[in-house]
Formats: sequence, C-alpha cells, structure tokens
Amino acid sequence: MDIRYFDNAATTKVKSEVLEEMLPYLKEEYGNASSLYSIGRKAKRAIEKARRQVAELINCNPEEIYFTSCGTESDNTAIKGIAKAYRKKGKHIITSKIEHPAILHTCQSLEKQGYRVTYLSVDENGKINLDELRRVISMDTILISIMTANNEIGTIQPIEEISKITKMYNIIFHTDAVQACGNIPIDVQKMGIDSLSLSGHKINAPKGIGALYIKKGIEFEKFIDGGHQENDKRAGTENVAEIVALGKACEIAKNNLENHMKYLQELRDYFIKQIEENVQDVKLNGDREKRLPGNTNFSFKGIKGETLLLKLDEIGICASTGSACSSGVEAPSHVLTAIGLSSELANSSLRVTFGEENTKEDASYLIKNLIEIVENLRKNK
Repeated sequence: MDIRYFDNAATTKVKSEVLEEMLPYLKEEYGNASSLYSIGRKAKRAIEKARRQVAELINCNPEEIYFTSCGTESDNTAIKGIAKAYRKKGKHIITSKIEHPAILHTCQSLEKQGYRVTYLSVDENGKINLDELRRVISMDTILISIMTANNEIGTIQPIEEISKITKMYNIIFHTDAVQACGNIPIDVQKMGIDSLSLSGHKINAPKGIGALYIKKGIEFEKFIDGGHQENDKRAGTENVAEIVALGKACEIAKNNLENHMKYLQELRDYFIKQIEENVQDVKLNGDREKRLPGNTNFSFKGIKGETLLLKLDEIGICASTGSACSSGVEAPSHVLTAIGLSSELANSSLRVTFGEENTKEDASYLIKNLIEIVENLRKNK
C-alpha cells in the first residue's frame, strides 16, 4: 500500500541533499570537535559552517546560535535560562494559552519555583490581544514568550508588534519558531526578536537536532554542566553529523523559501476550498489569511477526529488530530478549546499539513477519500 503523508507539522522527510551532507561525519570524518588533531579540527570547522548557515536563515550573528537536541530543549534553555539569570530583576513571565507543551510545561515548572506566569487568551482565530498584553505587563515582568506560528491551527502571531511592546518596557522577547522557520520569512533583527527556538526535523533535517538563538548581551543560565562546548553554555560532545545536517537544511530552506511558500499555499488553498465546498458542517480552525502556508485544521461536526485518522490510515493516508507531542492524551486540544471550540467540536478536528513531497494528485486523493469517509460515517451513525 502506498503511503500518502500529510503530517509535515509533526515531522518532515530528510532531504537527500541533507543526508549526503551528514554521511561523511558518520563515517570517515568521525573526529571529536573538541580534539586538536586534524580530524577534530575538520569536525569543528563543519560545526562552525553549520552555525553560519543557521544564522543566515534567521539573520543573526553565528555566535548567537547554540546547538541543542530539539525545539523542546531550546525552549527549556531559553525560558528557564533567562528567567533564572534575571530573577533578581523580577519573576513575572508572560506567554499564551496556545503555546506548545514545551513552553507551557516549562512555565508551570517555574511557577513551582516561585515565578509568576500570565497566560494570555486568544481570539477565535488564535491571535493574542495586544491590549491585553500591555495590561498584564508589570514592574517585575522579565520575559515574554509568544510562538511565531501555532503548530495545530497554523495561526501566525503579530510578532513585530509584540516586539515593539517588549522593547517599550525593556522586556526580553522569546519566540518558539519551530513551525515557522523555513516556512515563512524570519528576520530576528527586523522583527526585534531576542531569543528564538527552532528544530531540524521540521525543515527536512533528522530528528534529534535543534538550535537556539539568543541575542548577544542577553544573559541566560545553562542547565547542562560538564565541558565547555557551545561557548560554555551546553556541555556535551557535539553531534557533528546532525549539526551539519541542520546547517544544510537551513541553507536549502533559505534559498528556496519563496518557491516553498508559494507551492504549499497552493496545495493548502486547494484543499480548503474543496473541503468547504463539498462537506457540510465543517469548520476551518485558525486564521484564514495569517496562517502557515502548508497548514489546515478542520473540525467535522459529529465525527471523532481519531475515527477519521484510523479510516484514513486504512488507505495509507497519514494526517493528525493535533500536536504529535500530545498524542495519546484524551483531553481535547488546549489550542482548540482556547479559541472557543466545545470539547465535542475540538475532538472532531483533523490537521492536514502539506510538504514539498506532496503533489496536487496527492491532495486530490486525500480530498476524495476524506469526503467519502465523512459521508459514510455520518450516514451510519
């Protein structure tokens, strides 16, 4: 059975060019980057090249990039590291109710340590209210963390406007850009971002590699002790092959961004149009315009999302009901309930996220079968 994959928000296929770039560092170029002999120096040079490639994707200085194992580690390092470095100034953090669990659970962990966290509400499209953000800022606010784009509903936040507010009050601004980097333009200098998290496996690099940008001059405490790798901020032998892979993936993403966005938008809009025209009692979740180019999220009234997934899986179609990090959780999506959906409607959602491997023929196959499955499930209720 052929597999048709439509869950690119969960993970993406490793590009052949990325795999080819990393393979030498799993075979003949196996040196430890902290070693002084030639193969160690080669590994070190490869890491620094990758650091430049990541920096170029988001327009920062290479020395402001720190390699991590994933987006979750980047989020933890940024939130906990900055919060602890500035705890004498204050212990108030602001985030939103629709953040990824890597942010929400990190903030909850800090609350147990005496920090105060404000969780901003969002509107029916998943956007925060800038007036509410201004109202909740206090004298002891040290950090604001708002994701660039939501992993479930694709809504893109007004990052530059948020940044202007943080600068007005001299507050550090972090953004989880795991879903955004490589899918929409990100310029940390133009957008006024102080700290940013990204992940390799969302942009056609392998799982197990991520990066964290922290603007020069901003302090943060490390939470892995040991050697002096990553400018003495993340101890541990560098994962050279995967760092190289991330660098190559970022280079490809930067060079192909305009075409990538255009292609995914066409698939996304075709899918949305066909579903809305051919299926009754369906609701598009997330902002219709300000959303990631490959993201769609629909609620199908009266049908459980998990039932849809299983029926699609039977014919080789891979999709999702939401965040892969929350799979197996019976409670409705915190994102969908935050935008005002009832538990029943939230549990009837299906997330379809397109990637460059998908064709219009793939999308048509998905549309045809999804329409039939929905009709049959409703008919046999």
